[in-house]
Amino acid sequence: MSGLKTSPTLLGDFRTDSRMLVLIGLALPVGAISAVVAKVLLWLIAVITNFVFFQQFSSELGSLQHNHLGAWVILAPVAGALVIGLMARFGSEKIRGHGIPEALEAILLGGSSIEPKVALLKPISSAISIGTGGPFGAEGPIIMTGGAFGSILAQLFHLTSAERKTLLVAGAAGGMAAVFSTPIAATLLAVELLLFEWRPRSFIPVATASVVAWLLRAPLIGVGPIFPVAPHDSLGWQAILIAVIIGIATGFGSGLLTALVYRCEDAFLKLPIHWMWWPAIGAVFVGIGGWIDPRVLGVGYDLIHGLLRGEILGPALIGLLIGKSLVWSIALGSGTSGGVLAPLLIIGGALGAGLGQFFHLGDVGLWAGVGMAAMMSGTMRSPLTGMFFLLELTHDLKALPAFLCGSVAALAVTVLLLRRSILTEKLARRGQHIAREYSVDLFELMRVGDVMDKDVPLIPATTPLQRFSARVASGDPLICTRQGTLLGDEGGDLVGIITRGDVVRAFERSGDPSVTVLDVGSTKLIVAYEDETLHDAIARMLRHDVGRLPVVDRTNEKRVIGYLGRASIMTARERYHRDEQLRERGIRKPDLVEVESA
Repeated sequence: MSGLKTSPTLLGDFRTDSRMLVLIGLALPVGAISAVVAKVLLWLIAVITNFVFFQQFSSELGSLQHNHLGAWVILAPVAGALVIGLMARFGSEKIRGHGIPEALEAILLGGSSIEPKVALLKPISSAISIGTGGPFGAEGPIIMTGGAFGSILAQLFHLTSAERKTLLVAGAAGGMAAVFSTPIAATLLAVELLLFEWRPRSFIPVATASVVAWLLRAPLIGVGPIFPVAPHDSLGWQAILIAVIIGIATGFGSGLLTALVYRCEDAFLKLPIHWMWWPAIGAVFVGIGGWIDPRVLGVGYDLIHGLLRGEILGPALIGLLIGKSLVWSIALGSGTSGGVLAPLLIIGGALGAGLGQFFHLGDVGLWAGVGMAAMMSGTMRSPLTGMFFLLELTHDLKALPAFLCGSVAALAVTVLLLRRSILTEKLARRGQHIAREYSVDLFELMRVGDVMDKDVPLIPATTPLQRFSARVASGDPLICTRQGTLLGDEGGDLVGIITRGDVVRAFERSGDPSVTVLDVGSTKLIVAYEDETLHDAIARMLRHDVGRLPVVDRTNEKRVIGYLGRASIMTARERYHRDEQLRERGIRKPDLVEVESA
């Protein structure tokens, strides 16, 4: 920490300004639109499901375990996949996949802009996929669709790319909050996965959209929680230990599941036919799996609720775990349209409930919930989202410590076991890279005075250019250690700066021996102050396309107190690496920091 004294009005904890109010105002309609889109998507899924499997028109989504198709059930997912393949080929290829990687790609590489046709085709394709038996959830598609509408609204206004990103993510979070009645988890998912920052300017608008969508969910879809359970009693250390064990096991299961998905994708990539046909081939396996065990078909919300209530036990858990994992991995690897969250909840719940049966403590439903939170946290690398998602789904507050421990344990396993998550692996295969470890910018913490060169000579501004160039050529250490040399008048005040580039350009134009360094240098100086952050100084360098700044007294800008160049900035980065990598042993005296008295 710097010991420089600074006026309390110069620096603040956050850089947020009044533009945040504009984004909050725009987040209100984004949240409302997301809620409507969520309603339409869930309605479409229910209508298509009932028409295909029960030959009736109804918007009430029921279980597929008692469908009337018999062996014909194999053809239902294939028919839906053929339609999706055609939509992707002739509509937009961006409807393929489970939605979140596509949203990440739009944020990182597309300037947070999504085409309007994606907003239309993605929910339709996902509803067809899930409605014809695809083993997916609605959250990935709604994240992509809600984000698309947020992006479209943002493109109608004069906004920066960062502001468009905020509204895109606000739409995604609003959609998730509306589908699952989970405004807190939706906001946390935005922070942990989509925003790539922790700033009030983005967090507050995203939270606004999530709450608006959640409020509108009641009249449009219904009130939550959507999977209520009987509250559990307070948990002791034995329950926490079991939660950790389930979390660790689920972490390894998450790694295997991720590997299985991409093994399936690799297998499809080797097929000598166009990718348009891959979803139909994957759907054959889905149909066969659904014929053997209808529970693996569709979104499976009834299964999630049954697991949380401890109603699925014994061999039924093993069959559900294996069957859902296989058909989901094959279908997702084929590139069809559908989400990952509901399948992860089913697989994690089955694993947690299966392991929980070996412990004579608590009930199976509690361990199913821990497995769900752990599977979501480990697979998506979003532990806060996982634990609060299960809390909001169940409203089981006393189970929260178990959800926390299971989520953190699974995360610890997966970050050590796998370099990338199931969401970012797809982007990595396209040659892109995502870093998800967030920290405060080093340059925001350090001041110019911490790294500047304090021994800065000034040469007389009247020095002939030829004499100065001769000193440069002779390797004079006073002026050759820096790209720029500061110029002073007779009184020692700063009047200009000359760089080696200035010297070269001057000799190309003229060889007049009377030319001085001040004649060819710059007198319109861009300066820095020792008490400002490195972030501000570097931003000034970039804005004015310069590589060095004189550091002057804030009360007298003619008085030089230092020099900030690229080498000084690299010194700050070197300190960071030293703090991260240098291991020391022994008790050290604390570094003394000068504190300004009140």
